[in-house]
Amino acid sequence: MGEGKRVSLSLLPLSVVSVVFALIISFASLQLCASHSIFYESFDDNFEGRWVVSEKEDYTGVWKHAKSDGHEDHGLLVSEKAKKYAIVKELDEAVSLKDGTAVLQFEVRLQNGLECGGAYLKYLRPQDAGWASKEFDNESPYSIMFGPDKCGSTNKVHFILKHKNPKTGEYIEHHLKYPPSVPSDKLSHVYTAILKPDNEVLILIDGEEKKKANFLSSEDFEPPIIPSQTIPDPDDKKPEDWDERAKIPDPNAVKPDDWDEDALMEIEDEEAVKPEGWLDDEPEEIEDPEASKPEDWDDEEDGEWEAPKIENQKCEIAPGCGEWKRPMKRNPAYKGKWHAPVIDNPNYKGIWKPQQIPNPDYFELDQPDIEPVAAIGIEIWTMQDGILFDNILIASDEKTAESYRVTTWKPKFEVEKEKQKAEDAAAGVDVLSGFQHKIFELLYKIADVSFLNAYKPKLLDLIEKGEKQPKLTIGILASIVIVFFSIIFKIVFGGKKLKPVKVTEQTNNTTVAETPNDQGSSGEKEEENDKEVTNAPRKRSTRREN
Repeated sequence: MGEGKRVSLSLLPLSVVSVVFALIISFASLQLCASHSIFYESFDDNFEGRWVVSEKEDYTGVWKHAKSDGHEDHGLLVSEKAKKYAIVKELDEAVSLKDGTAVLQFEVRLQNGLECGGAYLKYLRPQDAGWASKEFDNESPYSIMFGPDKCGSTNKVHFILKHKNPKTGEYIEHHLKYPPSVPSDKLSHVYTAILKPDNEVLILIDGEEKKKANFLSSEDFEPPIIPSQTIPDPDDKKPEDWDERAKIPDPNAVKPDDWDEDALMEIEDEEAVKPEGWLDDEPEEIEDPEASKPEDWDDEEDGEWEAPKIENQKCEIAPGCGEWKRPMKRNPAYKGKWHAPVIDNPNYKGIWKPQQIPNPDYFELDQPDIEPVAAIGIEIWTMQDGILFDNILIASDEKTAESYRVTTWKPKFEVEKEKQKAEDAAAGVDVLSGFQHKIFELLYKIADVSFLNAYKPKLLDLIEKGEKQPKLTIGILASIVIVFFSIIFKIVFGGKKLKPVKVTEQTNNTTVAETPNDQGSSGEKEEENDKEVTNAPRKRSTRREN
């Protein structure tokens, strides 16, 4: 038998060599992935028989094994609007997340957007004896909840650790503070949570770090995993003679003898003279002489018909019509109600606080005691359909998660992004430039700043609308930036505007200082006054007031 022929790669076409090398690299990557992946679900095969749909009556949403729009790749699809969904996959063995690095990763595509709903996963801890997968619901205990959630003022990628207090045995939800926002497009996105042995947790979206936190830092989780060493004494009571008023009315002050509290704010102007040519006997409005009673008018059903009123033309050329009255003017003798000036309170003791006592629930911890993961569940309530879950991974190595992102998510994302660009171009929508993308990324990061948390929903809505503008320009971007800095300026320097005051109440050359209680009530009154002015009907101006 002759020797087999050897084929040199140099004799093959370059395209064939490229394909061969690509296959070798892909195979090597998948082998590396498999060696460090603890659990992986690609949904290439139908989920039925492996994942169990909850039989609880609240969960009527239908799960489907479906292709991602524009791809041959399959995923787990939320197929109906305004439904509750629950499905769970029990692992062959419980997975520990405490020893070494642990990576939780999955893909979600919001094919019809997400106005109100969740798209997160629950990593369930071992359940009580007798629990069955078909009983999975929102009460099923979990160890970690991770993923997108958006509705109303909520727009965040949740990361919640349910941790057991070793003193009390109580499980408490600890929420990551200031989590990243959910991408607003309809493309595939991959969410990654990396749990490190040094207590660090990283949240990545599409492989980019969006949040870094420490499990044991009170600045990163609410409530903190490690409780405060001291707490306010619940039995401590404020003494009856404790005076919290920093300022008080001067008890020795006396109202001046010439202070008239009954003087009117406005009086008639006695020096005013009726303008020459004023038509006392002419009304401001007269019946329209050209109006006629409609033919279908029924006096019994519609009442007695009256001609509509129109402005009296004679009043247009005259200084005014009707009874003339002197205009009002400010009363120089008006001083308003007298108030005693305020002075420092000699009995002021400050704002009372209960004394601190040792916290009976306090404990020390070197690392969080994260419960093992025995199952992975999806339990959501959403108003949108088209949510597609795919490539759920638990791994023990960051490189493994990265390899899956490169091989399973990245190709789909690039195809979807190019398709979106083409559709935008065909529809005449300007595609964001690289510079504009950086601006919006910066704006999203600013929206995640902690002290802007109260304004976050409005800011995110503004950014999303800006991204969707068909004729987006640098000017629009600059406008959004100005709005941001206006809010920051308002927060830093205060948001109250000084209202113009026509008449002020006077004291005996003394300014009345506001106490903390007065400030609260005065703020409410200012808002009420603003509402009254805004809602007041507009008065018709007449010449008789001239």
